[in-house]
Amino acid sequence: MNPAREAVTIAIVNDYEVVIKGLARMLEGSPQVRVVELDAGVPVGRPVDIALYDTFTQTQAGESDVDAVLANPNVGKVVIYSWNTQPELVAAARAQGVHGYLSKGLSARDLADALARVDAGELLFPEKPGPEAEAAPASDDYPGRAQGLTCREAEVVALITQGLSNAEIARRSYLSINSVKSYIRTAYRKMGVERRSQAVAWAYEHGFDARPKRLGGVSASRTPPRP
Repeated sequence: MNPAREAVTIAIVNDYEVVIKGLARMLEGSPQVRVVELDAGVPVGRPVDIALYDTFTQTQAGESDVDAVLANPNVGKVVIYSWNTQPELVAAARAQGVHGYLSKGLSARDLADALARVDAGELLFPEKPGPEAEAAPASDDYPGRAQGLTCREAEVVALITQGLSNAEIARRSYLSINSVKSYIRTAYRKMGVERRSQAVAWAYEHGFDARPKRLGGVSASRTPPRP
């Protein structure tokens, strides 16, 4: 990114307030990007250079939710941010018209740099799949983290709370059905529950309630947004 250019404006898109706020904190202080909107389950409501689509509990590349972000007239470009970097998902994102597909394994500095490169016209996609996530980097956040859940356990619990079956969870999170069952077992042990109904009650008591809302603009840079 040319130092003379103003910061790239970013909207972060996910269903969970804790997720988008954590990602905003991760980008805080970067001179390259400026987070101007946090959208929890609602469309981007103001013009931005890039919508950063976090796949935690969200549908993956190739699905209609990503199409909706791409079609939003307020969004210049769309970048998917995910642990799931399997070749078939990356190929689906390319075919769909997504402008970048970034791994959650990136550092805050590398993430900001990648977003600036996408804004400048590069198409950034991983060349090889990354490891399946068991734990998130220190800068990432998600519901249930404070209670000891890994990001994958938390994602599965969140989808249980949304009423999805194990098969639906496997499809949504791009995991095998056996992996889903394994994450449920380990999560339930940590949560101290045995049944789905107990898990849902626990989840609502620990911040898993995803209510649509648009948070106020959150500046991750002192640089003013581009007109």
